[in-house]
Amino acid sequence: MVPVETSTAPAEKIVMAGVQMDFEIGRKDDNLARMLDAMHAVAGRGARFVVFPECALTGYCFESKEEAMPYAETLPGPAVERVAATCRELGAFSVFGLLERDGDRLFNACALVGPEGLLGSYRKVHLPYLGVDRFTTPGDRPFQVHAAGAARIGMTICYDGSFPEAARILALEGADLIVLPTNWPPGAETTAAYVPNARALESHVYYAAVNRVGTERGFRFIGGSKICHPTGTTLAEAAHERGEVLYAEVDLTVPRQKRLVRVPGKHVIDRFADRRPELYGRILRK
Repeated sequence: MVPVETSTAPAEKIVMAGVQMDFEIGRKDDNLARMLDAMHAVAGRGARFVVFPECALTGYCFESKEEAMPYAETLPGPAVERVAATCRELGAFSVFGLLERDGDRLFNACALVGPEGLLGSYRKVHLPYLGVDRFTTPGDRPFQVHAAGAARIGMTICYDGSFPEAARILALEGADLIVLPTNWPPGAETTAAYVPNARALESHVYYAAVNRVGTERGFRFIGGSKICHPTGTTLAEAAHERGEVLYAEVDLTVPRQKRLVRVPGKHVIDRFADRRPELYGRILRK
């Protein structure tokens, strides 16, 4: 892969990295050390926004809430503090997956961290019957957009990507980039192949799905991470079998222009103005 240079990039452009890697269940210190090493490595390639997979800190295939809870952290917490210290050193931002503890509740969460610490967090809303999600509480907060420097970031996790409503709300809230830390297992190959492009295209946003690889307690994870342009074009895509880092330049002016003039006076579309929300009421009914 050709190194990405940012020395001549204007302020409205950022270079991001998606780190597709393996993690070990319950080995938080080791997992975090590998994440921090990766942050330094991608910074050397010009990236200042780094995304890691779902449950990167903790692992995913826990067999009970009781087993998982000791590995969960509050937000902010120790891992956020260490990531923030690295962000300050590098002038960077990062999103990573972890288990969050809130009283006796357990959430599958991700944290957005920058030089000043925790900038925002997200609790997974849509829960499959799989891994630790069998024991976590569904996310209880609205979909929100958070600032990471000049960029506006929306966060979702894994199965959330199969529900277009989540990405559309984040786009309507002003997201430039929607991230999807994920742990896709076999059976999700078509999701990895098509969903990131569709989510990017339909709301005209950058979309980054960052999966893991390896095997954990008999579950294999399929990689296939992808970063997509607001046109739906694939900017970078990882293999299915190995760890890999994806790089892409994100031009923040592109997703902020929803009115697309393809042929002046003859072909113009507007991803937001052309919606007909008065006809979408059925979506809100069970």
